[in-house]
Amino acid sequence: MLLLGEYNVSKELMNMDQSINVVTAPKTATFQMRINPEVKRRVEAVYASQGLSFTDAVNIFIQQSLNDKGLPFLASPENSAFMKAKAMRRLLDEAQKGWDSAEKEAWLSLDEVSAQLGVEDE
Repeated sequence: MLLLGEYNVSKELMNMDQSINVVTAPKTATFQMRINPEVKRRVEAVYASQGLSFTDAVNIFIQQSLNDKGLPFLASPENSAFMKAKAMRRLLDEAQKGWDSAEKEAWLSLDEVSAQLGVEDE
């Protein structure tokens, strides 16, 4: 369980299974942030070109975050070192599954593998 100040994250995540529509939900809390004025001007222009206000875009981001239970996109190309580690873990897990299967069900000869894959020796 992760505690952030008085905020119990695991309990809050469990409550996320209850869907909420950000657009229609009552808006009684406020959110304020500081942003560089040039960045704000540029992002407002980007969203305006799509018919959205900055507030609309933030609400869409929040809704998608709730739907995905996390960031609705890969953060900073999900950080290349993290992506490599994630890919390596997946590769090693698949290799282990193959090894476990071979140990349990017996090894296949090269001819058997070629036949199953439809590959012919040249």
